[in-house]
Amino acid sequence: MIKLEKALSIANDCISIARSQKAKPIAVVVLDKHGNTVVSLKEDDASFFRIDVAKGKAWGCVAMGESSRGLGEKAKNNPAFINGLTVTSKGRILPNPGAVPIIENNQIIGSVGISGDKGENDEKICIESVKKNDLETG
Repeated sequence: MIKLEKALSIANDCISIARSQKAKPIAVVVLDKHGNTVVSLKEDDASFFRIDVAKGKAWGCVAMGESSRGLGEKAKNNPAFINGLTVTSKGRILPNPGAVPIIENNQIIGSVGISGDKGENDEKICIESVKKNDLETG
């Protein structure tokens, strides 16, 4: 299970990395392995909706054990499956790039999701932050 200190470090690093890359203002959400919010941060100029989008990306990621990019690919190849997951999860899953599982000792301990820039950029920031915190992504 991801601890608050590590989750906060990942979230803060996401914002620092986004600023260094001159990304659009972001929101970042770090969830534990059960899909509960541990940390949620939103930059001043990010839309109020960004936290919900970041959480949807991260929730699907931790629930299904793969990146939100992977879920997005599944949505293209098998839309009925992802639609079923979306209905079953009461709309919590957002299969779009920008979230990755957080792995320690080959176990998923949580996930991190970002919304604000292009999904590909959000995803790269997530990956860089997780690695910077000596953890792995899936």
